[in-house]
Amino acid sequence: MSDSTEQLAALGTAIPEISLPREDVDLQKWAVIACDQFTQDPAYWEDAAKLVGASPSTLNLILPERYLNDAHRPELVEGIHQTMAVYLAEGGLAPPIRGCVYIERSTPYHQRRRGLVLSIDLEHYDWKPGSQTLIRSTEGTVPERITPRMAIRQSAPLETPHILLLIDDEADYLIPALGERAKKAPPLYHTPLMFGAGDISGWALDNETDWAVLAEGLEELARRSETRYGELGGPGGAAAWNPPFLYAMGDGNHSLATAKAVWDEYKQAHSGDPDLERHPARYALVELENIYDPGIAFEPIHRVIFGAHLEDVRAALSELPGFASRSVTGTEELSQLVAGKAEGNRYGLIGEGRYILAETGAAGIATEGLQALLDEFTRNGAGIDYIHGEEELFRIAEAGGEKPAVGILLPPVKKAGLFQTVARSGPLPRKSFSMGEAVEKRFYLECRRLFS
Repeated sequence: MSDSTEQLAALGTAIPEISLPREDVDLQKWAVIACDQFTQDPAYWEDAAKLVGASPSTLNLILPERYLNDAHRPELVEGIHQTMAVYLAEGGLAPPIRGCVYIERSTPYHQRRRGLVLSIDLEHYDWKPGSQTLIRSTEGTVPERITPRMAIRQSAPLETPHILLLIDDEADYLIPALGERAKKAPPLYHTPLMFGAGDISGWALDNETDWAVLAEGLEELARRSETRYGELGGPGGAAAWNPPFLYAMGDGNHSLATAKAVWDEYKQAHSGDPDLERHPARYALVELENIYDPGIAFEPIHRVIFGAHLEDVRAALSELPGFASRSVTGTEELSQLVAGKAEGNRYGLIGEGRYILAETGAAGIATEGLQALLDEFTRNGAGIDYIHGEEELFRIAEAGGEKPAVGILLPPVKKAGLFQTVARSGPLPRKSFSMGEAVEKRFYLECRRLFS
């Protein structure tokens, strides 16, 4: 093991062996958006399937979450694993490259977003509240949502990631510096993305010098984190500095928690294996991004309550401090008012052909007081879904259907201070923010061998 890889290992990071599709594969059909998008829009996934047709595609390697509770899920998962094996055995993938991939992604909203695909060590990650690991969750994790996802990863020959991790690099130095090094060589790939989602290019970082730059940069960020986020209370009221906090979850919270659960399960079942600590399941392939990258905007994740009436939801929100509400004319006015400056938080309620602005005196993260109130609806038999993008929220809430549906529009989210908040107070309520609009989510492209 080289000095740089030893440094990276101490930072919960590893250089992966990445598999990309063969040169003759149509990358626009190969790359597919994260599985947790468009959960209430079956047409999106039907259109994706029509576009892909019989071509090799990551669509055949994932289970869109709209099908997660499908009665035929076991058969669907078995088909995914079989396709992975076929792609490996029949040469659908090119020989693997040992290295990281520097990425530049454009979207309809941002000209460029930069990232780095690498592996992280799940031994340095824990999603549970109070965790002081190098890799920490930024939002609440629901254990019940992990179990059905485990079946997809267990025994899977391949993984392909939609997980985004964040670093706190205020100078925005490390990833751009690595990009300058990577772009001295031709790109590994370049492709437009389906349905107008922008385009993506990737370059290899495949030598010891590149990895040393990465290791030194991450080591500096980890060292800085020990004093950057203020003091924690120690025993007897004494000051205690924060332990190193290098990576924060950006997107794919439950996917990373699933990877951790699968590794813990495998580790327990194979405790006597001398090669256990080197098993690929110990690691997860992710894309690393800087929270201060100009191409990253934090967006709220809106809510839809199925099986509830508008007045019931308004009555529930009235328990928030300083609550007041009034009717408005439509989605345009509602959107402008919710996004406007306010001392507390504002929410928009959409349902039954009506639009209500709800104002509260509660400042801070908009989901903090809200989520507990909405959870009461689910305990009483209503359903809840988490929606990326205002247009999708309005479409669902205005569509009607067999059950009444109420959309809840959340205000914008500020990304500054996320690391400080998580370091001092732990994860935010689940589904508190999203990195960008739905079409800006990560597209599956790179693969890595997982289980033989």
